[in-house]
Amino acid sequence: MSDKFDVIVIGGGPGGYVAAIRCAQLGLKTACIDKWLDEEGKGVFGGTCLNVGCIPSKALLDSSHKYEEAKEHYDVHGIDVKDISMDVSKMLERKKGIVKQLTQGVRGLFQSNGVTPYEGLGKLLAGKKVEFTNHAGKTETLEAENIIIATGSVPVEIPPAPLQDDIIVDSTGALEFTEVPERLGVIGAGVIGLELGSVWNRLGSKVTVLEAQDKFLHLVDQQVAKEAAKQFKKQGMDVLLGARVTGTEVKGKEVTVNYTDSEGEQSITFDKLIVAVGRRPYTENLFSADTGVSLDERGFVFVDDQCGTEAPGVWAIGDVVRGPMLAHKASEEGVMVAERIAGEKAQVNYECIPSVIYTHPEIAWVGKSEDELKAAGEKYNVGSFPFAANGRAMAANDTGGFVKIIADAETDRILGASVIGPSAGDLCQQVVIAMEFGSSAEDLGMMVFSHPTLSESVHEAALGVNNHAIHKANRKRR
Repeated sequence: MSDKFDVIVIGGGPGGYVAAIRCAQLGLKTACIDKWLDEEGKGVFGGTCLNVGCIPSKALLDSSHKYEEAKEHYDVHGIDVKDISMDVSKMLERKKGIVKQLTQGVRGLFQSNGVTPYEGLGKLLAGKKVEFTNHAGKTETLEAENIIIATGSVPVEIPPAPLQDDIIVDSTGALEFTEVPERLGVIGAGVIGLELGSVWNRLGSKVTVLEAQDKFLHLVDQQVAKEAAKQFKKQGMDVLLGARVTGTEVKGKEVTVNYTDSEGEQSITFDKLIVAVGRRPYTENLFSADTGVSLDERGFVFVDDQCGTEAPGVWAIGDVVRGPMLAHKASEEGVMVAERIAGEKAQVNYECIPSVIYTHPEIAWVGKSEDELKAAGEKYNVGSFPFAANGRAMAANDTGGFVKIIADAETDRILGASVIGPSAGDLCQQVVIAMEFGSSAEDLGMMVFSHPTLSESVHEAALGVNNHAIHKANRKRR
């Protein structure tokens, strides 16, 4: 005998739990399965994002930033702080408290919306059935008219640097260091590597990032990437480009990393090493052979533009499908699929999905970069504005970076934006909203922005696209 639902969601992360809640709101009998256990061995929902990803890493980033501010920058405000120290254990306890509050919040939302939670493993079978195995090993079969796969992703491991105890760790292990390592190595100069490296660099580690690619932040506008590299170097974080790790050797409480660069074979020794070379879709033991669901050559579930798989009634969202591995992308796909199941014509605008790196300065971008447009031979206009000329940024002693907005040369429609500096993620979101409504740079420039605010830099950059900037010299047209 099996339990029958309208919708079963496999995976309780930001894609899965949002999909489940929206399905329930639309009147669909919904279940959500997740295998996650907390430190006490209790089942929790929220996936990687809430448990060991977005949320805990931002908690540590915020704590470490406040520590660095007090130690290095309060004097300019006339604040004299003496004998400052960081209690790492207290910082970790704060992080755990935030995680617990949010994961319990998801369970509360399930209860209030009528979602049935299942704690354990879900496996898709043929005929829209799901084999559920709880943490005690008991198995039962569930059925639904629609099934949503939202199992997320896991860190990529590399043969030259196998994880070992607490010396060589992945992004999860890097959230649990009980003391500040004197020498910290990071393999990978992507979002995760830079954020985790920043946390421990601020607290006193000598951080060296080894990046195999020759170009820094290759997915980011290169004007922004150059500014970021300058800021990270100023902060004392070394980023070695073209450094390909060939092996590691752990001796006692330290690890030696061997790598090659343009000058040949090199080696460097650390107390801790973080492997942050990316993430891969989590589909291990997820499907029986006869489900009709296909995977592409990289292991992603193949879906159409509306996240439907090749198996009728089976959908897949988030990190297990094409596109950027972002929690907010997964959430929006979850809402879209829920509404399509309910008969509504929902869609995700993949051209307007922002990305953010929560270092300091923050880095955020959306849409096309100038490098992409230039390579494609498209005609465009650019407006930019430095935070060094923004009154609010000056008052906050946080003037590094700039806002950059790009618009089509003929229509003036905004094509993309990049921000590096204070509150970059929030400022970039203003441009995302404008792009979603098809705004031109002139439209954004005609809006009234509060003074004094950081967002005035967005206003000035938009004005600058058409040579109307007030608080900086306008560039000559090409």
